[in-house]
Amino acid sequence: MDPIIVTEKLSKRFGDNWAVRDLSLSVPRGQVFGFLGPNGAGKTTTVRLLNGILEPTEGTARVMALDPALSGSDIRLRTGVLTENPSLYEALTARENLRFFGEVYGVGQMLLESRIDELLQRFGLLERADEKTGAYSRGMKQRLAIARALLHEPDILFLDEPTAGLDPAAARAVVDMVQGLSRDQGHTIFMCTHNLVEAERLCDLVGVIHRGRLRALGSPADLARQLWHNLTLEIDLHGPPSDTVRNSILNVRGVEDLRIDEHLAIVQVSDADVTPVVVREVVSAGGQVYAVRTREHGLEDVYFALEHEEVDAGQEGSVNA
Repeated sequence: MDPIIVTEKLSKRFGDNWAVRDLSLSVPRGQVFGFLGPNGAGKTTTVRLLNGILEPTEGTARVMALDPALSGSDIRLRTGVLTENPSLYEALTARENLRFFGEVYGVGQMLLESRIDELLQRFGLLERADEKTGAYSRGMKQRLAIARALLHEPDILFLDEPTAGLDPAAARAVVDMVQGLSRDQGHTIFMCTHNLVEAERLCDLVGVIHRGRLRALGSPADLARQLWHNLTLEIDLHGPPSDTVRNSILNVRGVEDLRIDEHLAIVQVSDADVTPVVVREVVSAGGQVYAVRTREHGLEDVYFALEHEEVDAGQEGSVNA
């Protein structure tokens, strides 16, 4: 697919600290890209580099085929950025806020007024458009901030923790909006987050960054397959399994591990085709099966596995040093 963001060994150093180091990634046009990592991992620095607010220490970037270090102002006219804390003038109404930022973006007057009405309607703010935003709830401010970022119809929307601090209903509304912007309107969305549930639901592609370095890049399913080549099979039984049932499970080709938790048999199998064989052997050995579930590894498993690898590598390095 056509990449809209490409970086090659992009790096940024502040003094002796590398905030971003050797970042190489490609984000296809029209997809939702999730940039995952803890606070301080380098996510916000990367967004600033891609928008030409910071200059790289090393490496290169191309955003819509432009170099942010040389064409930052041109890029910013074609991107929308939502920071973690929405930048709004609370003494102004929602309509006045959008009008001010639209003029900053250079949106023509006639087009601007229609865009304001369209966005206020889309984000459910039209009825309160002439109220000062200082009286808005956090969720309403977040919706208005997204509307502000979309005023000039950007090619790329950068979202930094878009649901941070929102109640569940407001967070769900923002997530639905992000899905619609990508699926229905074709926006490319670069979303920095550490909300793994939302990232798994929303993102076509994810990158995991830790201490400034990209640790993994791919779809959630692809990353899981790279780290694990098996899946978990959970079998609910009538009471703890007998030794005969345990042995019958372990003797099946493709069974890699077995754990027992009271009446639950937790079986690691090489692939889904092993599942019916295991169930058949359990029944043949006298086990009474109440339910069978398969669970593939999700994005949360991937994230914490990579984090543990990073911690283990750091500990090993400190010991070797």
